[in-house]
Formats: sequence, C-alpha cells, structure tokens
Amino acid sequence: MSLFLGSSVERELSGDERLLWKGAPQSGIKLRPNDAYLIPFSLFWGGFAIFWEYTAVTQTLRNNPAGLLFPLFGIPFVLMGLYIVLGRFFVDAKMRANTEYAVTNRRAIIVSGLFSRTVRSIDLQSTPEITLSEKADNSGTINFGPVPYGWGSRRDPWSFGMPSQSAFEMIANARGVYEIIQQTKSANAPPRRN
Repeated sequence: MSLFLGSSVERELSGDERLLWKGAPQSGIKLRPNDAYLIPFSLFWGGFAIFWEYTAVTQTLRNNPAGLLFPLFGIPFVLMGLYIVLGRFFVDAKMRANTEYAVTNRRAIIVSGLFSRTVRSIDLQSTPEITLSEKADNSGTINFGPVPYGWGSRRDPWSFGMPSQSAFEMIANARGVYEIIQQTKSANAPPRRN
C-alpha cells in the first residue's frame, strides 16, 4: 500500500493519454548485485565504529569521566555504520513500497518518494537508449537512457544500492513491459523521409 493516498499513476494522465501498463517494483527486503562488496564493507565500517566508540567510552569513564567530548565524536560514525549494515535495506524496501510505474502511449511515469511525492515523466520518443536487464525468473530492470556510472548511480559503491531515478526497477515480466515500450516508440515514431 502506498504512503500517499490517491497516488495512483492514473492521476498523472493527461486527457489524450492512454495507460498501457502499470506496475510496481518487487516488495520486501532484496539484495542487489553491489551488495557483494557493500555487505563486507558495511560490516567492517560498522564493527570498527562500534569498537572505537566502546573503547572511547570505557577509557573516558576510567580516566576522565567529565570529558565526554571524545566519545561523542564517534556517534555519527556508529549511526552511519548501523545505517549501512541494516538501515539501508529497510529504506530501500520502503522506497520501493511507495513507488509506482506506468507506460502510456507517450511516456513512462515513475511516482515515488518517502516523505514527499515525486513524479518523474520520461518522454519515450526523446529517450535515446532504453535497456533491459532480465533475470531468469523474468523479473528485471528497464533503464531509460544510458545505464548510469559515477557518483549516485547504482553502480557507484557510495549509492548504497539506492534505486535509480530513471528506471523501472525489479519489475515482474520485464521483457513484456520492454516490448510495450518498444511498440509505443515505434507507433509514435515520425515517418522516415526518403
């Protein structure tokens, strides 16, 4: 159930638009490919931060009970460690629970958000590249535009697996949706001049 009352993508359709498909990403806690290196990194970071904080607190209490400034310095690192070890999985699941996708006869629509509603509209005719990544169970991801690299992308280790802004992620029957998009692009393509 979406966090936003009445957040269905039908609200976003203009008068001459037809809804061809609507769906949502898979729900629940899911692992992503970059978790292969993020999980060991997060365990190292979180473990070290907790060890450091424990040592700082016990040494301060033993030697200088009034000097609590040194242990306070480690709290943000412990909180970040807890987020990257566990919290990011729950944030990702909640973001996917509040996400809806749609394909119309003109565009792709992504409605998402944790605390506010964001609507992203992708013009299918002007999108130069649409790629499909498919799994054996027919689920997959459709990226609109080049698959992003660099800071903030899903391939960036510091994105901590957060979803891409321009993709239908973790959808069922990804190939079927991809074919709907390709047929829509072909039907709306301007005629070629000879």
